[in-house]
Amino acid sequence: MIRRLILPALCALLATPALAQETYPKKIPSSGGEVIIPNAQHQKAYDEIRYAPARRVGDTLYVSGVIVGRAPGEGTDAEAFKTQVRRAFKALNATLKASGASFDDVAMINSFHVWEGPDQPAPRWEQIAMINAVKSEFIKGPSPAWTAVGTSGVLAPGGIVEIQVIAHAPQK
Repeated sequence: MIRRLILPALCALLATPALAQETYPKKIPSSGGEVIIPNAQHQKAYDEIRYAPARRVGDTLYVSGVIVGRAPGEGTDAEAFKTQVRRAFKALNATLKASGASFDDVAMINSFHVWEGPDQPAPRWEQIAMINAVKSEFIKGPSPAWTAVGTSGVLAPGGIVEIQVIAHAPQK
């Protein structure tokens, strides 16, 4: 009799959100590799807009772009922009770590710049210099290849730059 009561009670407890939380990073097998979802926030984006934060194919890791933009209350000056870029690099770093990689493994950076947007902190060469200053905080070894492209906009409203990386990162 007691066993009949304990089993349903245990099942009900395990079904509660607090106890049934998913474990991250999550790895989903895919053609030639896997999709890596670092955390619940990325899971939400994956579920809602079919956005893979990172995908490994063979020894190559593709990390989706992270948008640099102002948070509420942040300014448009150079130091505020560096803070925004630093936040983006921290997000990229978290995804790299969840994938078993680091900035040492990054072979390519692609950045997409809204050069003429209202939130621009500085002319393009000054903006590149500010990004380089922050990038050097994260990338200590040889510099990866880098392509910077101008665009009319990025997905997030108020986005200034989107930064994407590609890394050589064999699965461990």
